[in-house]
Parts: sequence; structure tokens; C-alpha cells
Amino acid sequence: MDDIKAKKKFGQNFLKDQSIINQIIEAMPHTNHLIAEIGPGLGDLTHHLVKIRSVTAFEVDTDLCKHLNQEFKQELEDKHFTLHCGDVLERWGQDKKDATASLVEEDYDLVANLPYYIATKIILQALEDPKCKNMLVMVQKEVADKFSADVGDKEFSGLGILTQTVGKARTVVKVPPAAFNPPPKIDSAVVLIEKNGSLPIEGFSTFLKIAFAQPRKTLAKNLSSHISKDLIGQALTSLNMSATIRPHETSTQLYHKLFSILKGTFDGSKQQRKQSKRTRAKQEPES
Repeated sequence: MDDIKAKKKFGQNFLKDQSIINQIIEAMPHTNHLIAEIGPGLGDLTHHLVKIRSVTAFEVDTDLCKHLNQEFKQELEDKHFTLHCGDVLERWGQDKKDATASLVEEDYDLVANLPYYIATKIILQALEDPKCKNMLVMVQKEVADKFSADVGDKEFSGLGILTQTVGKARTVVKVPPAAFNPPPKIDSAVVLIEKNGSLPIEGFSTFLKIAFAQPRKTLAKNLSSHISKDLIGQALTSLNMSATIRPHETSTQLYHKLFSILKGTFDGSKQQRKQSKRTRAKQEPES
């Protein structure tokens, strides 16, 4: 609709390139799961999705909700299309202390053209969601590279490790700015994440943030901000890892082994260091 303009506050860029839409549809996982679409916008991709399977869509823009209610009036009546208007993260239960909160009550595949400013947060939430089985999402190209990177790649980070923990990822198609209206200032990419498991026990994501805090420094140096150097050295030695290995040079498997060894040491490490300083101060003779 010509009278609906993209809103900057929602990070809206409407995908208009039909060839890109076709490639997204071709890359859809062959499952019987419900399709959950975040940010259907004007409904250009949605028109194709509802021909494949039932779709539950989530749109934050009330103007677009009105448009979609009219555009998919028949599908709504047939119960083949469901529309929720509002903040998808609030509905997801991110404000609740429930790491297993699900977006919908049945197994689903997520399809989305995600606003850049919130894309990573949504993907991480979907990785944790046990009902989400696959993701096919449009994001900033640099973000897609991080989720699909492998050990040794300069883009390899905690995002790639979390993805490899639950499944595998690959870039389906790179998307130039001209494919959108209005065109963004950066390139985009569609990434497919196929899940075959769930994220590990609590604390692993925090551990990865510590490990990659300063990617150019060694892994040991980053970890030493929260864990004693002696414990880190012992852990690295036990796994035959070099003391100079860098975060992006460490495999997902090794990160899980490191976490298993060190997970009981970093939660209270700051308090432990404070206590250690107090002990040393008491032991030092007064001048």
C-alpha cells in the first residue's frame, strides 16, 4: 500500500525483491510445523507462507496490523492465519524469569525479516525456545556471518558457538540494499539455522561473553577477569590447549569442556578475589 510508510522507530525496511522472496521460500525447511513470522510488514512474504502452512504472525506496528487484517481477511476467517499485534519479546515472556518460555504452544519454524536493532536478541531467544525447531531470518550481513561462522574464522564468536550447540547454520542468500524499500545503508543476508538440540545449562552464555570480551586478546587473558589464572592454566593444560590460544581459535567442543571444568569458579569469582585481598592484607605486617 502506497499510503503506508516505513517507520524508523521500528527499523522497518520492506522487502520488495520477488527473486529474494522466492529464494527464501525455496530454503524453507520441509516440515509440518507451524510457521511463526515476526514482522510481516506489508505481507509480501506472508502471501507465500500461507500457501505452504498455517502462519502465526507478530507485528508491532498498529498501522500494519490494520493493513494485514484486511489483506488476509479470508485466511483469518479460515483460521489459516493468526495475527498478534504488539511487542513480540513481551509476548515471548522475556520479562519473565523463564528461560524455556515459548512464543507459541506448538512446534514452529521461525521466518522473519528482522529489524537490525533487535535481530540478535530475537535469534538468541529463539535458540532458547524449545518449541522453535528452525529459523530462516533476514538480518544484517555481519550478524549472519557471526551466527554461521566456524572455528578459525575471524567472525567466530559466542553467537556461532551457541548456534553450533543447538544445530547448524548457513547463509542462504546475500541481499543488497536495493531489494528493500526504503533501502538500508548496509547489506543484509538470509541465514538458515536448523536446530537439533537445546542450549546447555545456565551460565554458558555468560561464560562465552567473558571469553570473547576482547577478541584480540588470548582466551586465558579474557577469562582471567573473572577466574584465577591458576585455575585457567590448569584447565587449559588438562585439555592440551595452548596458553596463547585466542577466543576464535577455540572450538565449540572445547568451550563446553572448559565450561564444565570452570563453571563453578566464575559466578562468585569477584567475591572470592575480594576475600583473597582481605586475607592478604591481614597477613601483611604493618609498617
